[in-house]
Amino acid sequence: MADSRQRQFTNPEQPGYVGFANLPNQVHRKSVKRGFEFTLMVVGESGLGKSTLVNSLFLTDLYPDRVIPSALEKIKQTVRIDASTVEIEERGVKLRLTVVDTPGFGDSLNSADCFIPIIQYIDDQFERFLNDESGLNRRHITDNRVHCCFYFVNPSGHGLKPHDIAFMRAVHHKVNIVPVIAKADTLTKQEVFNLKRKILDQIDECGINIYSLPDCESDEDEDFKEQSKQLRSAVPFAVIGANTVIEVKSRKVRGRMYPWGVVEVENPEHCDFIKLRTMLITHMQDLQEVTQEIHYENYRAQKIEKGEPVKKPRGTLTQTDSDREKELRDKDAEIQRMQQMLAKMQAEMSQQKAVQNGDSKAQDVTV
Repeated sequence: MADSRQRQFTNPEQPGYVGFANLPNQVHRKSVKRGFEFTLMVVGESGLGKSTLVNSLFLTDLYPDRVIPSALEKIKQTVRIDASTVEIEERGVKLRLTVVDTPGFGDSLNSADCFIPIIQYIDDQFERFLNDESGLNRRHITDNRVHCCFYFVNPSGHGLKPHDIAFMRAVHHKVNIVPVIAKADTLTKQEVFNLKRKILDQIDECGINIYSLPDCESDEDEDFKEQSKQLRSAVPFAVIGANTVIEVKSRKVRGRMYPWGVVEVENPEHCDFIKLRTMLITHMQDLQEVTQEIHYENYRAQKIEKGEPVKKPRGTLTQTDSDREKELRDKDAEIQRMQQMLAKMQAEMSQQKAVQNGDSKAQDVTV
């Protein structure tokens, strides 16, 4: 009776199939459950719309409490690192996005060393990841390495400035650089075309390696190949950022209103915003893999080649580190207590045995 109530096990696959074709589905479910991590760095002069563009890309407000410094404060301001983390969820997929901003970059009269704090931050993230990999708890490692860097080029500069070239030369072997022409609505289409060509020529002349999209596989569909071709031709991306929703011909769009018309942010005919977002989203995994397999491995190999010990980055004596030390101390103390208890028990057993032997000898004498 009980056997008849049990449901019969059904084979989920068709006859003739083993079932390992479902392995990608298992990886997909596990990845969705765990969530994803991505760190984006934005670098460029003040006033180029970096914050606006990031908010437009991810439809969120990453800087709700930001205070804009005055002109006098900007004169004294040095480059600092501001990291903002936000949890974004879309259709059940969670993304832990960290945006690293660099206010003060390129604002001073002497910008020769303005990128040193940025390089130090990138190296610190590599050092922290290397330290966590070499530690006790390797299961839950937070990846704060910079996976992509949007470098904003001033549209009125007629190409790359000396500090632009110096920065990209200093970090192109540490991070994936994506050049971005800011405020493209200040240029005509022909000016955008000429500026793109000038920037690419300068990058090639200086031997700077920017992020290049991976080649398409032969079995990819034609639409994806065409999309990749258009994305490659759009570099450097000429973008416009706007969070204002306006109504144009009974349509609500995000854009900017001018006396001569409306510039739509998400219109591919007006700017490369959609292409930039498509590149970032569709190649996010590749950006992480390039960071892991090339930039991080190069950093790790240099550390091993120099024979330098793994050290904690500056200011990173975190609660996790103290917890590990405390856990080791507690284990040592517990081992010592157990050894003392064992020695005490052995001493008591020896004493009891000596007492029993003394009693038996006394009985023999009495008899």
